[in-house]
Amino acid sequence: MSMIQAGVIGASGYVGSELIKILLGHSHVDIAGVSSDTYAGQSFSSVYPTFKGQFDGVFEQAEQVIAKADIIFICLPHGMSEDLVKQCLDLGKKVIDAGADFRLQDLTVYEDWYKTAVRYPELHEQAVYGLTELNREKIQETDLVANPGCYPTSILLALYPAVANGLIKTDSLIIDAKSGVTGAGKSLSEATHFATKNEGFAAYKIGSHRHIPEIEEQLAVMGGQKSSIAFVPHLLPVNRGILATVYADLQTDAQATDIQTIYEDWYEDAPFVQVKGPGQWPDISHVQHSNQCHIGLTVDERTSRLILVSVIDNMQKGAAGQAVQNLNVMYGLTETEGLAMVAPSF
Repeated sequence: MSMIQAGVIGASGYVGSELIKILLGHSHVDIAGVSSDTYAGQSFSSVYPTFKGQFDGVFEQAEQVIAKADIIFICLPHGMSEDLVKQCLDLGKKVIDAGADFRLQDLTVYEDWYKTAVRYPELHEQAVYGLTELNREKIQETDLVANPGCYPTSILLALYPAVANGLIKTDSLIIDAKSGVTGAGKSLSEATHFATKNEGFAAYKIGSHRHIPEIEEQLAVMGGQKSSIAFVPHLLPVNRGILATVYADLQTDAQATDIQTIYEDWYEDAPFVQVKGPGQWPDISHVQHSNQCHIGLTVDERTSRLILVSVIDNMQKGAAGQAVQNLNVMYGLTETEGLAMVAPSF
């Protein structure tokens, strides 16, 4: 097949730069163009010097990138993707939106949580939620993928087998999650300033994080019934990685060994999800700079509670890596193409 021409809008951000790094190693993709309002007219490598000689493309206007590309990755804050997606689809292009605009099917909930009005509801009907392990078949057929949020990716992959098999109660889930500071984006803020974050560790947006409705909506898809979660995110003083610990009351009397087998069978053919053995627990250092998700589990018999621990790299499986995984599915390529990265061993 001919090379796929990919464009990246918002390429100067963390997710955009991570996409460029992955796409440079993809044997079926050429980078057709990149855009950035902030750095228009400058070269990509002048913003990210590590790319000097590897990718020196110049930041253009979004419309120029769209015109040259077969598939467009949009890496912009919420509320900024709809007009661009409409333009892309009207021109017969494929789109993977790495932002939040198309992740929620309930548009009333989206408008309430994101305080943003939906202008093209018909586009949202076309969008497929891009958690690859959940919607692989639908992703193959769509031209618009809504790439999941980073926290939801780690949490939903951890819960999917348990929810789909009716093993747990989904009306009282407790989720304690920690993310590296790149999850907050490239823009500077007091909360992510080195002097504030280094040697510090704090929770934020307790009960009000915008990933809550995304997680609850997809859990309902997985289990066929309404779900509710108590979600407490934290910022770790590390660059990248997410560790999510989930506490779920058991619906059945299943033992840890039974659930272990269910999880191992469920993800047997999922190339990027690894279920740890009994008594083994994931570590974010084992997945950094890779598209892997590692899951560990046990049953606390005293409280009849399933405890799950899931780790991903928020820039890879939580964003750019999963986006490329979805590109591979959309074009019928091997799902692992361009994503054979292994976490550094030290």
